[in-house]
Amino acid sequence: MNKFFSLTAALALGLSQSAFAGSLVGGDADAGKAKAATCTACHGPGGNSTNPEWPRLAGQSEAYIVGQLQAFKSGARANPLMAGQVAALSEQDMKDIAAYFFTQAPLTGATSPDLAEAGETLYRAGNTENGVPACMGCHGPAGAGNAAAAFPRLAGQHADYAAAQLRTYREGKRKGTDKSKMMSDVAAKLTDEEIAAVASYLSGLH
Repeated sequence: MNKFFSLTAALALGLSQSAFAGSLVGGDADAGKAKAATCTACHGPGGNSTNPEWPRLAGQSEAYIVGQLQAFKSGARANPLMAGQVAALSEQDMKDIAAYFFTQAPLTGATSPDLAEAGETLYRAGNTENGVPACMGCHGPAGAGNAAAAFPRLAGQHADYAAAQLRTYREGKRKGTDKSKMMSDVAAKLTDEEIAAVASYLSGLH
């Protein structure tokens, strides 16, 4: 990573953390810790899932988590397991849980050496030949996301989970928020090889 990207990543992370010094969604992290207890079965202690099929939530944007929980509860994002988990959650419960996960330190995975170059190129520059934009345009140079805009943190996410979600977007099956159509349009242009490469790159990004 060159000096420009290093400086930009540091600034992005600093701005993200300072913006959430007080919860932007009105959540209480301490209250959220108790409310998130049942979440650990799939998402791991502190939101650091060890199962590659379940997403890591540690350090994730509060607004993003709240938006996804709302989508699961309304049925706009279809997932029978999550629908059952969120059925009894109030809006405040969702905000508290989101605040808790945001405060947890995220773990980082590893990028496959064979996919590193292709994944980084796609993440940082996109693919002009088929109109795929650079992922970092929305998710930031360090993969920290954009908290205010509810673009999720991608750094350190399980490659298997990230790839599965990109395929679901590509098939037009993942819905639920105003960002879903945007992601479906992007994913529709991705090949299987590109999905595998960028998902692997995300796992080791930090």
